[in-house]
Amino acid sequence: LSKRAEVSERIKNEMMKRAKHFHLTLDDVAITHLTFGREFMKAIEAKQVASQEAERQQWVVKKAEQERQAMVTRAEGEAESARIITKAMEKTGNAIIEV
Repeated sequence: LSKRAEVSERIKNEMMKRAKHFHLTLDDVAITHLTFGREFMKAIEAKQVASQEAERQQWVVKKAEQERQAMVTRAEGEAESARIITKAMEKTGNAIIEV
C-alpha cells in the first residue's frame, strides 16, 4: 500500500510492453480499482490490531508509572508528617500537640 506509485509504474510498463506485441501504443495507464486478496487484507488488519495493542500497552505502562509516582509522593508526604509529629512529641513530651 505504501508503494502505490511504484506498483502503478510497473504495471504501466508491463502493459506498454505487451501492447507493442499487438502494435498498440498506450499513452498512459490509469489504475482506477485495485483489490487485494483475503490473506493480504487479513495481514493488514492483523498489523493494525498489533499496532493498536502496542499503543494500548504503552498507555498501561505509562498509567502504572504515574500511579507508582503518586504512591511515592504520598509516602514521602506521610513520612514527612510522621517526622514533624515525632519532632513535636520529642519537644513537648506527652503534652497536647497542635497540628
